[in-house]
Amino acid sequence: MVPVDVNGRRLVGTAAIRLLSIDVVLTLLVITGGARVLNLASPTPSPATEPATVAHVFALSHLTSFTDTGVTGTSPFGWAQLAGYALLSRTFDRTTVPVMAVRETTVLAAVLCAVLLWLLARRLGLPFWAATMAVVLMAVSPLAIGMQRVVLVEHLAVAWILAALVLAATRRDRARPWHDVLVAVCLLAGVLTSPLALLALPAAGWLLARRREASRVAFTAVVFTLGLGIAFGPAGPVLRPELPGPRPPGIADWVVLDPVFVVLSMVAIVAGMVLPRTRPLAVSALLIAAVLAFPAIPVELPLALLIPLTPLLVAEVAATVAAGAPAAGHRLVPARRPLPAIVLATVLTLVSVAGWAHGFGRLAPGPSAEASLTQAREWLQDNASGAVVLVDDASWTELAADGWPTGSLIPVGSCAVTCAVPEWAVLTASGQREQARFPAAAAVLVGGTKVAVFGFGEDTVTVSRFGEPPDSPGETEESGARSRAGAALAASERIQCEGRTRDALIAGEADPRLIATAAALATLHPIRLVDFPSVPSEAAAGQPLRRLVVSGNDEAAIADFFTGQRATFQPASVTRVPGGVLVTYPLFPPSGLLTPFSSP
Repeated sequence: MVPVDVNGRRLVGTAAIRLLSIDVVLTLLVITGGARVLNLASPTPSPATEPATVAHVFALSHLTSFTDTGVTGTSPFGWAQLAGYALLSRTFDRTTVPVMAVRETTVLAAVLCAVLLWLLARRLGLPFWAATMAVVLMAVSPLAIGMQRVVLVEHLAVAWILAALVLAATRRDRARPWHDVLVAVCLLAGVLTSPLALLALPAAGWLLARRREASRVAFTAVVFTLGLGIAFGPAGPVLRPELPGPRPPGIADWVVLDPVFVVLSMVAIVAGMVLPRTRPLAVSALLIAAVLAFPAIPVELPLALLIPLTPLLVAEVAATVAAGAPAAGHRLVPARRPLPAIVLATVLTLVSVAGWAHGFGRLAPGPSAEASLTQAREWLQDNASGAVVLVDDASWTELAADGWPTGSLIPVGSCAVTCAVPEWAVLTASGQREQARFPAAAAVLVGGTKVAVFGFGEDTVTVSRFGEPPDSPGETEESGARSRAGAALAASERIQCEGRTRDALIAGEADPRLIATAAALATLHPIRLVDFPSVPSEAAAGQPLRRLVVSGNDEAAIADFFTGQRATFQPASVTRVPGGVLVTYPLFPPSGLLTPFSSP
């Protein structure tokens, strides 16, 4: 018989376990990243700070400046990390929607958190299946997906925190001095990214203290304190982060995505306080959860920090229940009667899956402000390319990313200090609300005329023009003249029109240049007014219909007639289309073109 090498068999078994671990971790990373990529374009819920953060990242990556409306707080180090990835990966060049470009970084941060969560679970002594459960719970929870797909610097902060905890949980016999330095560096990076990362210090300190090496713990504390003093002292103007003020969405908007996950997390935090293995994490998680009670801090910030931590506590509670007895140190007592634990796990799984089905439905992609902004940007490029525009956080990035000169973009927050006079304004629904906080911007907008509206509700984007006399709804001089002239045109025997086209003429919705030129053309040839193709965004703002499809016996002569117009009556374009000739006039017809019809 060939002797069996016990050591060799042990090495083969260890290698097999490591290969299995690698396979499982890679699978979990694919699930984590894939679930977030699939829901990357989900419009809600979305924090109010996201547009300003994206704008700062774009400005940094393109070496320009940006002044936000003051709702995002500050995180220079966090913005620098996001901008650094954007520069290296050229994400703004690869992605047409700026928000999606920066959200790509948060997906990578979520994948990194999954790796660190697995390592932390194993270093704390959790069983293989429990570590897998922790990562799976974070990977597939709709709340985790919904939170980790949006742009928050707290996602970067929690990655730094997990890295510090993994290093701090290194076994005493394997710990080296450079581990302690890296713990301090990672904690400092987390705090500079988000001040809430300070709440993770108890967990890191407790894990370090477990090594029972007071001198090395003190060394780590000194390195961290020294770095913190420099960052918040001499380097404070450049590095000091500040938390934003509270803005929607509220806690209910996030909890509704996965209430089971929230309940399990709260139970696990409390239970984790009595379980020695994860007690340090439970202490910090409890402190972070307590921040949710402070109305002055947006709820998404502590939630972003909690989401990677609580699955580990849930897995530890599950491991303890499966073992049949409380954990003792780093060893679990073998289970004697696993049936109740299996039944409980089955029930929780079924309830979670039912909740996930509901949560994923709420994360489904749909109409968003990004789509409205894209339409507004395209419309503005066609009608006012290169003009000086008053913008909010979101519209600044949209226009700048499309190549609009940033010197011609005036953020609402800097309206009081700029010398440029805006000709146009592009504001989202949130930007319309925020401009009220800036008297200079509000004063400018008073003189604006709404010319186009894109989207609806919270996704509305409004384009206004300054210097144009407003034509308010109702019987004004201009609208009355258009109505009477249009009615006369519709009654002409040489002009055929019916249905919606006739109604638009009589209602005074047609551009006076179209009315005048159609009347002149009718004296030469009998014509048919086929349709007034509307621009929906302009119609929503009450602007006159400036496009007309006209037909007749000689469409070539019709096209030549309009092409030959000059000065005020020169069209922007004349195009042959199926059914006739499409005539399009520029925006803003001069007043007084229909003076004979000004009075009834």
